[in-house]
Amino acid sequence: MGRFVARWGWRAYAIPLLVVATVLTVLDLLGPGTPARVGATAGSTGSVASSTATATSAASSTPSATPTDTPAPTAPAEGDAGPTGLPAPAAGTYVEQGAGTVAVVPGSSGVYGTGPLQRFVVEVEDGIGVDGAAFAAAVEATLGDPRSWGNGGRMSFQRVDTTDAGSYDFRVSLVSPGSMERYCPGVGTGGYTSCRYGERAVINLARWETAVPDYQGDVATYRQYVVNHEVGHALGNGHQDCPGPGQVAPVMQQQTLGLEGCAKNAWPYP
Repeated sequence: MGRFVARWGWRAYAIPLLVVATVLTVLDLLGPGTPARVGATAGSTGSVASSTATATSAASSTPSATPTDTPAPTAPAEGDAGPTGLPAPAAGTYVEQGAGTVAVVPGSSGVYGTGPLQRFVVEVEDGIGVDGAAFAAAVEATLGDPRSWGNGGRMSFQRVDTTDAGSYDFRVSLVSPGSMERYCPGVGTGGYTSCRYGERAVINLARWETAVPDYQGDVATYRQYVVNHEVGHALGNGHQDCPGPGQVAPVMQQQTLGLEGCAKNAWPYP
């Protein structure tokens, strides 16, 4: 020890002091102040996590945009579905397959009848060779007849030619047999019967031109029947059965498929 002190002089005392000071500094760095700093970091992390959770919660409470689906019918589709034992079509009297698109027949009418107003649009499929104005006139005459749905002030009808939202209540569309599945998907018309699908009363061109065997060539009366029947569906009426042999068939009876012993009838209030 004496030789060490003699050799290093004052440095012999300074070196231990420096070691002690270094140890104390290290202990201070690892002492009570450190957890506080660690706690501050954890607190900051907690704040970030809390902010993230808040943002996530806010985002989840905001309604997300979803694609608009194609509007579905407001009521189940209705038609004289599942026809069996169909007669052979009358060849060469109508177009079997049109263009698949429909066009609104231009023009409007006055109000037929009294009571709550029902506005309708008349459409004809492109490429079927039918005079749209003549078809629209026939639909108007049928719905405007006092024996139709407006009987006794129950409702009134008016033809319009605009399809803007809220400007009409239903459509009457003349469609070729080959396009029936397009306008009455899943109904099962077999390309033979007509139907109501959504807002459309869809009239089968084949039936419009040739009627059905039970009408025995009375095409004019059948046309009145099929318009009243399909529009009846559009107005919320379901099918009815023949009340008994020899009685007048209800207009909502599926007369296209057979009269079941009833007498043919084209009118809701004959």
